[in-house]
Amino acid sequence: MVGVKLDRPARRALLAVHVVASASWLGLTLGLLALGVTANTSASAAAVEASVRTMKLFADLLLLPVAFLTLLSGLVLSLGTPWGLARHRWVWTKFWLTLATTTATAFALRPGVDAAATAVAAGHPLPDGGDVLMGPVVSLSAYVFMTVISILKPWGPTRRGRRLRAAARPSGTAEPARG
Repeated sequence: MVGVKLDRPARRALLAVHVVASASWLGLTLGLLALGVTANTSASAAAVEASVRTMKLFADLLLLPVAFLTLLSGLVLSLGTPWGLARHRWVWTKFWLTLATTTATAFALRPGVDAAATAVAAGHPLPDGGDVLMGPVVSLSAYVFMTVISILKPWGPTRRGRRLRAAARPSGTAEPARG
């Protein structure tokens, strides 16, 4: 895939998939946050159980497929477009944050929701770890940040991006001033 550029229809289709997957991940996380708040603040055992069971359903069936689709579509887009994976700091930052949040979803958020669902189903109170609340808060913060940098595209090129840009310029031309 490195060096292969996507044609316009493929790039647009993949961009649509990436945006929909990313928005779905953000929406699922908002839903998890609302359910986590309900589970942590409700005095009703039935409401707590319903909230945690719904969180488990979201976590078990939807979160990882959407996370992997977001990661994969973003990776293919970055490698198949002039943005590149390591040419611009905002793309590089999004890649690593997406990888980190996908990993955290698999190894922290889902197990925390599973533990809460198991405890509540057995008639125990919600575990004190705050997993049903902190996971969605941290995830939502990361997704909002990634959305903002996707729109603003801050920070300019990476060192590698500057090298590639300089190598592509005709000899004797200077890089335009940044301003």
